[in-house]
Amino acid sequence: MEAGTGTDGGQEAAPRKGTVTQRAIERIKGMIAEGRLEPGGRLPTERDLAADLGISRSSVREAIRALTVLGVLEARHGSGIYVTRLEAADLLESFGVVADLSKGGRLVELLEVRRVLESAATALAAARITPEQLAEVEKHLTAMDTTDDPDVILAHDLAFHRAIAVAAGNETLAAILEGLSSRTFRARVWRGYQEAGAIPRTRREHAAIHQALTARDPEAARAAAAAHVGEVERWLRGRLAQ
Repeated sequence: MEAGTGTDGGQEAAPRKGTVTQRAIERIKGMIAEGRLEPGGRLPTERDLAADLGISRSSVREAIRALTVLGVLEARHGSGIYVTRLEAADLLESFGVVADLSKGGRLVELLEVRRVLESAATALAAARITPEQLAEVEKHLTAMDTTDDPDVILAHDLAFHRAIAVAAGNETLAAILEGLSSRTFRARVWRGYQEAGAIPRTRREHAAIHQALTARDPEAARAAAAAHVGEVERWLRGRLAQ
């Protein structure tokens, strides 16, 4: 029940709706975690779920809506509500939205996060990368070095880092980095970085990352990736301070 009896024998006020909805969200998540609801499986009807959880249908409906926005549930027209496959890329899609819309100091914060995660991913890639994956990284490095077209450079820069994240062998880490490295976000930073005459430097930084991967040296790879993102971060801090 959503209302109970107070300690003085009177009737307690019903909990705020947000609190009850949050409880419903946690209970549904718990059912998934416990295996009562499987990835790809259909949710019980709203009525049955409300009865099972002891929560009103309106709160269950709001919980389902919130979990759908988060990518945990999906509505299929004419079929019902289903638990998603819970793939990392689907659940972390909101990172891309944050990266696309952020401004000012928030951009610096995102670059800080990216520096930490990308250096870790690059170190993992140095230990795990296959010859085919290394060839893919080298292909994008070569493409960046043989053109002055900023759009082409940006496309291969994205692909270069994406290939490294994939080579790290951690799908969740790759998904987070993909969100933090959305094309819109990178394009906004890249345009300014290009105007600052930093293209030769960023080419050297990419080459250092590739060299460390080729040497299968995780610590050198970590340092090279951190230095690369750190340079962009320092440039952006300086620009915001002007």
